[in-house]
Amino acid sequence: MHFSDYQHLSRRTAHYPAIGHPVIYPALGLTNEAGEVAGKIKKIFRDKGGAIGDADREALKAELGDVLWYLAQVCTELDVSLEEVAQHNLDKLMSRQARGTIGGDGDTR
Repeated sequence: MHFSDYQHLSRRTAHYPAIGHPVIYPALGLTNEAGEVAGKIKKIFRDKGGAIGDADREALKAELGDVLWYLAQVCTELDVSLEEVAQHNLDKLMSRQARGTIGGDGDTR
C-alpha cells in the first residue's frame, strides 16, 4: 500500500469532535497511541525479559496501526502528505549521515 492511498482511505473513518483547531484531537490521539506502544514494549521488558513473541508482535502491530492512523489525520489537517513527511525525514537523515552528524542532539544538526 502507498502512503497516499492509506492517507486518503483512512480519512473516511476520521470522525472526531471539534475541539478548537481540527489538528488538536488527532495530535492528542497520536501521543496517546505512541504511549500505548511504549507501554507495551516496557511491559515486555519488565515481564518477559525482552522476549517479543508472536502475540506481542500482533499487539504492537495493532497499536502501530493506530499511531499511523492518527499521524495520517494530523498530516491531513495540516495539508501535508505522508509522502512529504517520509521524504523530508529521509532527506534529513541522509544529510546528517553524509555530514557525520547522525548521532547526537539537536534538530538542526
